[in-house]
Amino acid sequence: MAAEQTESRGGRVLVVEDDRHIRDLVLLHLGLEGLTTVAAGTGSEGLRLAKSDPFDLIILDVMLPELDGVTVCRAVRRESMNADVPILMLTARREEADKVLGLESGADDYLTKPFGVREFVARVRALLRRRPSRPAAGHAPPIVAGGLTVDPARRHARVGDREIELTAHEFDLLYLLASHRGIVFSRDTLMQRVWGDDTHITERSVDTLVKRVRRKIEDDPAEPRFVLTVWGTGYKFADV
Repeated sequence: MAAEQTESRGGRVLVVEDDRHIRDLVLLHLGLEGLTTVAAGTGSEGLRLAKSDPFDLIILDVMLPELDGVTVCRAVRRESMNADVPILMLTARREEADKVLGLESGADDYLTKPFGVREFVARVRALLRRRPSRPAAGHAPPIVAGGLTVDPARRHARVGDREIELTAHEFDLLYLLASHRGIVFSRDTLMQRVWGDDTHITERSVDTLVKRVRRKIEDDPAEPRFVLTVWGTGYKFADV
């Protein structure tokens, strides 16, 4: 399906949804928020657009023709110019396992159909607030610890000679922990520091984000040497 586009004054949002009624509703309210929208009705078309054009937010249905949303999400995170762009997944499924699968594939938030317009707009606003880099970190020097380098100015990380691709939230979590080596952060504190005032995030979201970071930076995620669990409390960066 060819992409539809609505020009407006704000950021750019890619909407990948095969249900035309839901797609039109989403496009309408994004337009009312002053956002430019580009739409696709299949997973393959959505992935093509994500690889060719920059966006500030991607809204991605889970059940899509050609390529499912989880596959598209993983591909966007792995091999596109929008690797660090917030992704909101939409699904008709309510099972907790489906939510976890969506978040572990790289999505930043998850909304179950049918959803209210107010809740949808609130999620969109919260995700768009996360997109800009934090200016304070941009002037800080790189953090080097045990072969891991975290560069806040470029917002990327490296383990030895291997470049690590991180999403915006993954980087924020890693930088926060690495810049306070040995300090224990509770899940609640990490929720506030990484997600801000987004009330839709839960402690499970923190655990999922930590798992994603470990998969990328640790030699053995099951036996981490950088991001450590403090049982009953939260997480800390090893004092290496």
